[in-house]
Amino acid sequence: MTLGVLRPAGSLPARVYWVRRFVVLAAVVAVVLIAAWIVPFVAGKAGDLFSGARSATPGPTPTTPAAEVGPQPCATDALGVTLAADAASYPAGALPTLSVTLVNNGPAGCVVDAGEAQREIVITSGTDRIWSSRDCATGDALTRELLLAPGAPDATTVQWQRTRSAAGCPGDQPAALKGTYSATLTLAGVSSQPVVFVLE
Repeated sequence: MTLGVLRPAGSLPARVYWVRRFVVLAAVVAVVLIAAWIVPFVAGKAGDLFSGARSATPGPTPTTPAAEVGPQPCATDALGVTLAADAASYPAGALPTLSVTLVNNGPAGCVVDAGEAQREIVITSGTDRIWSSRDCATGDALTRELLLAPGAPDATTVQWQRTRSAAGCPGDQPAALKGTYSATLTLAGVSSQPVVFVLE
């Protein structure tokens, strides 16, 4: 059997059979070499494609924590202001005491400056401006920052000395005369209903 392989039998010369076997063997070797070159090449290209797809896929966008927002200034339509007198009339020598009440009618806490630089109580008699809480206000009274919680009122009182005042706070102002007076509070663009009282 071995001799049959080494010595092919047939009508053609032995050289022809040897050439045929060499061609077949060369073809097999060529296929193996081509396969050995193509497989890594294709695998590398496929890896590049997958790598490119992975790099092209956007990752999760980093989230930036929202900046903490503090209480905002009280909106005009959310700020309630009320002025009231402790009596309807005052005998001679009695000093009217006016109660100032601020209420935040909004859904969240807000900030308002209730100092005399922003808040003003004006007392008039007819068209005559008699007194203003701002005329002689100085120092710490000019600023009073308040954080108003929803629905929680802030109440303060102001006592009028029954004397006139003027811008710049000049001294030796005359005393107010007997008669009917009206007081109004204004703060942050919001005005109260006037309160009327009588000096006897």
